[in-house]
Amino acid sequence: MKVRVYVSLKNGVLDPQGRAIQHSLEGLGFSGVRDVRAGRLIELEVDETVTDAQLDEMCQKLLANMVIENYRVERISA
Repeated sequence: MKVRVYVSLKNGVLDPQGRAIQHSLEGLGFSGVRDVRAGRLIELEVDETVTDAQLDEMCQKLLANMVIENYRVERISA
C-alpha cells in the first residue's frame, strides 16, 4: 500500500523557501501571489498491516519536526 505524508510548516513559522519562491514568481512577472508556503511530500510503500498509529509514530519521531511542522497522512488505494 502506498502512503503519502504531507509535511508543512506550522502557521507563524518563518518560511524562507516559500519567500524565495514568491520573490522569484514576482521576478518572472507573475502578480497576485500573496504568500507561498513550501512543504514536502514523502511517499512510503508499506505493508497492509502497518497501522495508522504506526504511521503517526513514524511522522512524530522522524518524518516531521513536531516543534515547527504539521503533517497529514493519506493512504492511496491501488
